[in-house]
Amino acid sequence: MVTVLIFGLTLRDAVGETEFECEIQGPTTVRKLIEANQDRRGSLLQFLLNRELMIAVNKKVSGEDTVIKDGDIVKLSHQSRTSYDGTRDIPV
Repeated sequence: MVTVLIFGLTLRDAVGETEFECEIQGPTTVRKLIEANQDRRGSLLQFLLNRELMIAVNKKVSGEDTVIKDGDIVKLSHQSRTSYDGTRDIPV
């Protein structure tokens, strides 16, 4: 069982909850976890594809390819791609 915590109003509104748990069968990646739960948490995939997610696994800054295992805690936060002057922070 992996616990996923959702932070940020934009992300929480899209997902509809602040926390959920997912069953996993052995080690997997954050990306595969999100892709495997598209039916229930499909909106997360779009944020991931747009590079608008900040990911932490067990209190360590992580990426979509970080391996997660049973008992881990994944924290997802919304990260805006627009800086204060209106330019994009992350190249596409």
